[in-house]
Amino acid sequence: MSLQQEIIQRLQAIDPIHMEIEDESAMHAGHKGNTGGGHFKLKMTSSHFSGKSQIMRHRLIYQLLSDLIPGQIHALSIHASAPDELKS
Repeated sequence: MSLQQEIIQRLQAIDPIHMEIEDESAMHAGHKGNTGGGHFKLKMTSSHFSGKSQIMRHRLIYQLLSDLIPGQIHALSIHASAPDELKS
């Protein structure tokens, strides 16, 4: 299983309505401070985010991926939204 597949599988725990994950590691190869972990951009919508601040949403995601950070995941950009925040 690839790291991207592992991330997707773990995040299923918060029942995403929509999820996009993009591996941006190639764009960051060799930059200062990168010890080899991947760079990912995550866009996710889940009812679990309703009524939660952005900080709480990020914490929920980080909790599910905690053992992968910072070893396998060096950077994770997160856009987390609740279904009622989506534009029609």
